[in-house]
Amino acid sequence: MTTEVNEHDEAQPKRRGGPFSFFREVRAEARKVTWATRQEVTVSAIMVLVMVALASLFFFLIDLIVGNIVNFALGINS
Repeated sequence: MTTEVNEHDEAQPKRRGGPFSFFREVRAEARKVTWATRQEVTVSAIMVLVMVALASLFFFLIDLIVGNIVNFALGINS
């Protein structure tokens, strides 16, 4: 007689407690988080805005160039 072990039962952790223990664990994990400083957030936001501006300029120029090439190739004079 062999004892079969269901892999599904072993993979799932036993759930104990309720919503109160869940929120207590969430608070404990939130205390471990290292939050960014005001200066880090400001520098990151400026970097994002600069990169968005550069990407916008790049795609605008590419669109302008490709549009002119297509218009020239099709003989459309605007």
